[in-house]
Amino acid sequence: MLRARLERTKWRRLEALQGLLPFMARRRWQFVQAAIALLLAAGAALVLPYAARRMIDAGLGRPSPDAGLFIDGSTATFLALLGVALVLGLATGARLYLVQRAGELVVADLRKAVYRHVLRQSPEFFESARTGEVLSRLTADTLLIQLLIGTSLSIATRNLVLLLGGTIVLFMTSPMLTGVILALLVVGSVPMAALGRRARALSRDTQLRVADTAAVAAEVLNAMPTVQAFTREPAELRRYADATDLAMSTSLRRIRFRALINTWAIVLSACAIVFVLWLGSSQVAQGRMSAGTLGQFILYAMIVGSAVSALSEVAGDFQRAAGAAERLLELLALRSPVASALAPRPLAGPAGRGAAVSLSGVVFHYPSRPLEPALARLDLKIAAGETIAIVGSSGAGKSTLFQLLLRFYDPRHGAIEFDGVDLRDLDLQALRRSIGVVLQETVIFSTSVMENIRYGREDASDEEVLQAAALAAAHEFIERLPEGYQTFLGERGVRLSGGQRQRIAIARALLKNPRLMLLDEATSALDAESERLVQQALDTAMRGRTTLVIAHRLATVKQASRILVMEHGRVVETGTHASLMALGGRYARQAALQFQPGPEDKALTGPCM
Repeated sequence: MLRARLERTKWRRLEALQGLLPFMARRRWQFVQAAIALLLAAGAALVLPYAARRMIDAGLGRPSPDAGLFIDGSTATFLALLGVALVLGLATGARLYLVQRAGELVVADLRKAVYRHVLRQSPEFFESARTGEVLSRLTADTLLIQLLIGTSLSIATRNLVLLLGGTIVLFMTSPMLTGVILALLVVGSVPMAALGRRARALSRDTQLRVADTAAVAAEVLNAMPTVQAFTREPAELRRYADATDLAMSTSLRRIRFRALINTWAIVLSACAIVFVLWLGSSQVAQGRMSAGTLGQFILYAMIVGSAVSALSEVAGDFQRAAGAAERLLELLALRSPVASALAPRPLAGPAGRGAAVSLSGVVFHYPSRPLEPALARLDLKIAAGETIAIVGSSGAGKSTLFQLLLRFYDPRHGAIEFDGVDLRDLDLQALRRSIGVVLQETVIFSTSVMENIRYGREDASDEEVLQAAALAAAHEFIERLPEGYQTFLGERGVRLSGGQRQRIAIARALLKNPRLMLLDEATSALDAESERLVQQALDTAMRGRTTLVIAHRLATVKQASRILVMEHGRVVETGTHASLMALGGRYARQAALQFQPGPEDKALTGPCM
């Protein structure tokens, strides 16, 4: 499964976040602007305690010898303090906007990169990947990274600056008191580290459980007619509820550990400050430190303590984002076994003209079934412009042949050639643009009729779309729709009948003007009248093109140049309808069982499907 592949990761802990650096580098200017605002805000925050010290000492009538700037007394100190507060407010607002803007840009780049990479994966990837898991990575995981870059990273950087700056000032003010605070913090960090490791593990578990929940929901929502037909709504609700409860319980354990970490950090910081306040008070009483200096020290100690607390809190965000980045980067690291040649050879022959196809000793096993051959030493030569009908029982290898011709997979052994060129030496996109496909399961997108047909060729004009629809016997029913070609079809074409969906799919394939047509039960969902119209259109469309038809209709079988009978990944019989009937083999036996009088109007069904 996808999860098993993604869990076998070489990334460790926060190191996975390094993989986000290339995406952040693209937005470096936005981060530079945010960094300037952050440093201004942090600098202003560090100046405030110093200004407060001057105000306290001036108010008590005991200014420090180095009052300098504040020699005019408390009024000047107040004005300076007000100016610092204004800079702090403006810089903080700018920091929040700039950092969150940069985070949005980075996450948008990341989402597009992951989605683009997923679209380039071969069907081998989708054999094991659940749609819900992939969607979880595109949504939930990227949201965690957005939270990190747009909020947590800014908070962490700001508090790190405050921690370093505050610690330096504390040492300059009183090395002895600073040593006491740091000693307490070091001792208290040991249990915090242990709690953090456990929270990190629970963060990853939580994200996996959330992905499970999304996968269950996606699977059920994509199969609602079946769920409702078998009255399985209560069972599916229980399955989703169980997945949700498991995700919730894992998340609650993570929250519990995060609360313990934050509680410990706050208690530790507060105790350190109270202890230092007690020690500092005695020094003030002995005249070794002014009240303002003690106040300044306490304020800086509070800044340092708050920074430590904030860093411990956002550490959880870093851990969760690290887990999300880990999975996204592992997904980006997956390489499809099917890719264009580095120096592809050009396709020979013009569009609309048939292509010669040959298979030599092709052996293929599906990755999910490595011990069971789908095609076994298949040899086949198809001349340009020839129409081949393929019949055989389920699992004989008919659809597998189509998938190899589309280069969804590469054969384990042997070669497939398109006009004398090995498919692996061609540009993948150019190859697929030369092939028109009508698959058994019709796919309709949730957009208009016009855009569904234009999916076959993006640059097609409206007139060309209408011509393709007319060839597929679809124009008449489309015109009767509420808004004609602009009618919105709903998700998976729920507003259309099965036959109507099939004719739109045929129009989409015809719009490509392909050199090779692959028809997998292209008329299986049509009524008799629609089948007659579409068959006429297909006869016209196939003229001059190479066509392979997985045949389920007698009319298609009889009109084919050749009929291939496949069994267990091999061609066991080949010939015309008449020659195969005369041969008296498998085809003839199945035909005798299934063909009734008036066979032109009957379907070739059963084992020969």
